[in-house]
Amino acid sequence: MGWDHSLIEHDDGLNRCGWAGLEPIYANYHDEEWGVPEYDDRALWEKLILDGFQAGLSWITILKKRDSFREAFDDFNPEIIARYDEAKQAELMQNAGIVRNRAKIAATIGNAQVWLDIMESGPGFTNYLWDYCDGKPIQNQFKELSEVPAETGLSKIISKDLKKRGFRFCGPTIVYAFMQAVGMVNDHLLDCHRREPVAAIPPRPGFG
Repeated sequence: MGWDHSLIEHDDGLNRCGWAGLEPIYANYHDEEWGVPEYDDRALWEKLILDGFQAGLSWITILKKRDSFREAFDDFNPEIIARYDEAKQAELMQNAGIVRNRAKIAATIGNAQVWLDIMESGPGFTNYLWDYCDGKPIQNQFKELSEVPAETGLSKIISKDLKKRGFRFCGPTIVYAFMQAVGMVNDHLLDCHRREPVAAIPPRPGFG
């Protein structure tokens, strides 16, 4: 098992982006989800919410709690979450299976209403986000982790508009992590075994 500053060679002989570490749950997430273009309205919203909960924490912390989050938040159904009352918020604050942060829980409820507004007024959450990159992933060409930015001009633009619409916990760093995860950008390093397979995924019909 070999290391450099950017890649990890796992026991299976495959090079993975170094941030994925050695825990199987993280390697599986790297291989099966991270960077794969996501076009489902609710799945995109769930990921952005979870990235907001990650603020100040590590992603693996959220990943290990993801099933508990889904159970606690009604499978991230925005129509239900937008109606959460104070009693439900108090219940969530007692749930050790999630990140018990009052501000983030309250933001999730407000963010559900923003999602509903975007869905009802158009263009839909998927179109809203993917239109920022013309409907197809941005294919970056990074060889080292040190080259990968924490935020970009585009993530700042998206963050600013989300905030204008009332979304919270959506700073440009959170938004860029989200963009990486849902495939709006392909930031798998050039020598990562997932780089080319992800790049070869065709855009959804009607996009790109």
